[in-house]
Amino acid sequence: MIALRAKNIDFDVTYIDLRDKPDWFLKISPHGKVPVLQVDGVTLFESNAIAEYLDETVAPRLHPEDALERARHRAWTDFIPDFAGALNGITYSQSRQEMEKALAAAPAKLSRVDYALETLKKDGGPYFGGDRLCLVDAAYAPFLQRFKLADEILKTGLISQFPRIQAWSDALLANATITGAVAPNFLEEFYKNLERRETWAWQVKQAAQAAK
Repeated sequence: MIALRAKNIDFDVTYIDLRDKPDWFLKISPHGKVPVLQVDGVTLFESNAIAEYLDETVAPRLHPEDALERARHRAWTDFIPDFAGALNGITYSQSRQEMEKALAAAPAKLSRVDYALETLKKDGGPYFGGDRLCLVDAAYAPFLQRFKLADEILKTGLISQFPRIQAWSDALLANATITGAVAPNFLEEFYKNLERRETWAWQVKQAAQAAK
């Protein structure tokens, strides 16, 4: 939805309960995952494929115009599973020991992104590509958004160890195009998900509330 909003595309959204997926959704989503985009009766799935299609067909372009820079940006969208896995390993850990293990492993992944932010920016702007949102921003923002919420509970200070990532995250999460791309009940559902998964973050949150 970030790319749709960034391009001011008119669209209708249907939110899916991934714990109770309707049959019609399973027929059009091979992996049973969101997002899915339907255009003129044709279904697209997988976030990067959808974003690339939108960028090729609707202005303004969010990828760099230069072919080499565009390829470098695409390479960093392919790094998303590593980056997201590092953050999610902390967010969804189920014990202090599991969380600390994930926290110790995370800097190896974040340092790669930190290096990219140092070397790929062209004009010193707040976003990955410079002074305007790009598809790399759209791809990473949801994971930074969720980790910020988790770390308000866990207080690991992980992101602050990487000032460039911290500044990037702050800029992304101050942008209404990004913050407005989630469901109205996003915050409530995020906390419910922490509880359902019996995460350490939820245990810490409950303990803090009980101590008040």
